[in-house]
Amino acid sequence: MTILIEQPRFEVEEKKVGITELNELVLDGGFVVPNETAAAAAEEGFVALEMNAFGHSFRDYEAESERQKGVEEFYKQNHIHQTYDYVKKMRETYKKMDRVEMSIWECCELLNDVVDDSDPDLDEPQIQHLLQTAEAIRKDYPDEDWLHLTALIHDLGKVLLLPSFGGLPQWAVVGDTHPLGCAFDSSIVHHKYFKENPDSENPAYNTKNGIYTEGCGLDNVMISWGHDDYMYLVAKENGSTLPSAGLFIIRYHSFYPLHKAGAYKHLMNEEDAQNLKWLHIFNKYDLYSKSKELIDVEKVKPYYVSLINKYFPEKLRW
Repeated sequence: MTILIEQPRFEVEEKKVGITELNELVLDGGFVVPNETAAAAAEEGFVALEMNAFGHSFRDYEAESERQKGVEEFYKQNHIHQTYDYVKKMRETYKKMDRVEMSIWECCELLNDVVDDSDPDLDEPQIQHLLQTAEAIRKDYPDEDWLHLTALIHDLGKVLLLPSFGGLPQWAVVGDTHPLGCAFDSSIVHHKYFKENPDSENPAYNTKNGIYTEGCGLDNVMISWGHDDYMYLVAKENGSTLPSAGLFIIRYHSFYPLHKAGAYKHLMNEEDAQNLKWLHIFNKYDLYSKSKELIDVEKVKPYYVSLINKYFPEKLRW
């Protein structure tokens, strides 16, 4: 029997955060807000901080450090090995959902052993980043519980790094994502390494549209394989009732060429355009909520478990 559930439509409303509220939000994340930044809060809404928890610009891939060198090597491997055929194979393999059966919260706890080598801003366990992002959004969007849960689960696909999920290499799990089957846009970080990707030799993949048509919709576009697409498949295959905007955020939150540089918008359809508004909102919190200030997991757990029960079955196939 098929049960059709009507998904609610959400109107995107950017929240205006007062100076007092802003300081509370940022300080809970472990940041000190410069006076001039706070002064602009009433006009600008959520403030995107300029510095991460280590005193450097967020997503600064040019800064000299051992970690930055490791990040560049990561993207070299990612850009060489992520091909259209590889992604097609991985989607077919993991769509079977035949590896593990567990709850969403059990998966959250597994992330304690995961560190993302592609992220120049964060050295803390991934579960802390999830909760920092979710709690920051919860303060500014208290009525959008689906968005709180989306923030909590958006990186759960990083369990692909663990042996029971295949123990995939970092370049196949984390990092920025991009389309395959069309030209690699110059906005993609460390773009120079694509010259070693076999797809670069395929004429069918090297035009603006490639194998796609303008306005075809991102659902019809092959995106580089990683934790985003895997968690999207997990949610879809297990019948999650998250709204389409939540699923869009999960699948495309690492698609920085789109939501930071505006590339590949010609492939979007109208639903993508509406959902992108929510992704822009989410991304500010995903990126700028990273800090050394840890969340009390047990304190917030009951709230998030209640959301999991609302939008997901008790046990999921992974």
